[in-house]
Amino acid sequence: MSTTDATTTPLRARAAWASLERHHGAIRERHLRELFAGDPMRGERLVAEGAGLYLDYSKNRITDETIGLLLRLAEECGLAERRDAMFRGERINVSENRSVLHVALRMPKGESVVVDGVDVVKEVHEVLDRMSAFADRVRSGEWKGHTGKAIKNVVNIGIGGSDLGPVMAYEALRHFSRRDLTFRFVSNVDSTDFVEATRGLAPEETLFIVSSKTFTTLETMTNAQSAREWSLGTLGDDSAIAKHFVAVSTNAEEVTKFGIDPDNMFGFWDWVGGRYSMDSAIGLSTMLAIGPDGFRDLLAGFHALDEHFRTTPLERNLPVLMGLLAVWYGDFFDAQTVGVMPYSQYLQRFPAYLQQLTMESNGKHVTLDGRRVDYQTGAVFWGEPGTNGQHSFYQLIHQGTKLVPVDLIGFGKTLNPVRDHHDILMSNVFAQAEALAFGKTEDEVRAEGTPDAIVPHRVFEGNRPTNVILAEQLTPYALGTLVALYEHSVFTQGTIWGIDSFDQWGVELGKVLAKRIIPELESETELAHDSSTNALIRRYRALR
Repeated sequence: MSTTDATTTPLRARAAWASLERHHGAIRERHLRELFAGDPMRGERLVAEGAGLYLDYSKNRITDETIGLLLRLAEECGLAERRDAMFRGERINVSENRSVLHVALRMPKGESVVVDGVDVVKEVHEVLDRMSAFADRVRSGEWKGHTGKAIKNVVNIGIGGSDLGPVMAYEALRHFSRRDLTFRFVSNVDSTDFVEATRGLAPEETLFIVSSKTFTTLETMTNAQSAREWSLGTLGDDSAIAKHFVAVSTNAEEVTKFGIDPDNMFGFWDWVGGRYSMDSAIGLSTMLAIGPDGFRDLLAGFHALDEHFRTTPLERNLPVLMGLLAVWYGDFFDAQTVGVMPYSQYLQRFPAYLQQLTMESNGKHVTLDGRRVDYQTGAVFWGEPGTNGQHSFYQLIHQGTKLVPVDLIGFGKTLNPVRDHHDILMSNVFAQAEALAFGKTEDEVRAEGTPDAIVPHRVFEGNRPTNVILAEQLTPYALGTLVALYEHSVFTQGTIWGIDSFDQWGVELGKVLAKRIIPELESETELAHDSSTNALIRRYRALR
C-alpha cells in the first residue's frame, strides 16, 4: 500500500478492518480456557522479548489469525513508514507543524539527526553535558547557596510533563537516589501544595528548579513567584535568587527577568512534547537524585527500546503488539479503560505518569486531516501498585460487568530483599493473570461444597485479558525501557487511528477561560457567562 493510501483511506474502509470485524464476530465468545486447551504451548509461543523486557500476551482473547489481521492493519495504516518518518525527524505533528524527536533525547553521542540543517543529537548532548556538570557541583557540595551553605533540598516546580515525569522517576529510582538530599515537587496551583512542599526546609539550603518552556505557564509561575518570596523572606537580597533558582526553559528574557542567571538555564526544543520530556532537561531533578551516571543508564534503557521498536519485525515488536492489542479491545470489544498494575512499590506513580502519556496523546476526536473519527480512540488509563489494588478495585475486574484489559508488571529481583516478601509479591502477579484468564466455573465452585444459594456469587467467569511484563530488576535502565515501551505503544495506536498523538489542544480552552475568570473573582465586575458559571462565581465571591 502506498504512503498516500496509508494516510487517506478511512480506517473503517480498510480491508483489514473489515476482516477484523468478521473475525471478532467469530471469536468474541471463545474462552481463554478453550484457547489454551486447544494449544497447550500457547503460553510459550505468544511471547516476545526485547531490551531486557519479556512480554507474555498469551492470555489475550486472540488467535494467530487475530494477530495476523492486526499486523495487516498496521501495514495498511503505514505503521513502519510513519515510525521511520518520526526517527528521521519529519514533521509528523501536523497540527503544530513540528518534528517529534523525543527519541533523539537518548541517542548516543556520535549518532545524528538533522532537522532544518541542525544536528539535534549534538545539541542534546551539549545540554546533557551542562546538566551533568551542574549536577556534579550540587551533589559534591561545590555549589553554594547565598549564605555559603551547600544545597540539601531540591524542589522541582512544574506541571504536567514538567512534573509527572520527574515525580514518577524520583519515586521509581528512590533506591538509587542520594539520601542526604531531599527532593520535593510542586505542581498544583493550590497553595497547599507549595506550603507543604516547603514545610521544614531551610531557604539557605534549598534549590528550586523552575520548569516551564515559555516561563509563562500560569500555575508554574505562580508557584515560582511564591518560592521567590519564600526564599527572599529569609535571604533578603535579590541577588540570592541566582544561587537558589535554576530554570528549565527556552525563554532567556523571562528567566533573566525573574533573577535566574541564563548560564543556569537548561533548554529543550519544540520537538519535545511535555509528556515525552522526562529524559530531557526536564529530568534535571532526576539527574540530581541519581547522578549523571544513573541518568545515562536511564537514557540507555530508553534507547535500547527505541532500537527494538525501530528494527524488530512487527510480529515480534513489543510496543507494536501492545498497541495493536489496545486497538483490538478498544474498537472491537468496546473496552473503555486499561488497567496498569505495577507490582513494585517504587512504581506507585507510574500509572499516573501513563495517564498523561496515553490520554493526552490519544484523546483525540479528529484524524490527521481533520475528519471526525467514527471509532473509539484512546482509552482511560488507571492503576495502582500490586498488591494494594487487589484489596480494592480488582473485585470489579474479576466479577464486574466491564471488560478491563490489564497490564501486570513485575521484576525477577527485588532491590530490598526481606524474608520471602518478593516471592509472595510475584506469586500474586502470576495468580492474578491466571485467575483473570481462567476464572472458576460453576462446577468447580460446587465441587468445593459451596451451598447452592452461594454458588453464583463465587463463580468467576474469567476470559479477562492480561499482558504480563517482566524485567530482571527495577534499575534506571529498566525504567527507561518501560517508559519507552508505552511511548511507542501510544505511537502505534495513534498511527492505526490516524490521529495526531503529539498535540494537546484539549488542555488549552479551560486555561484561557480561567485567565478570564481570575479578575472576576477578585472584583465585583459584571459577569457575562452562562447562568451556571455566573451563579458559581457569585457564590464564590460570597464565600470568599
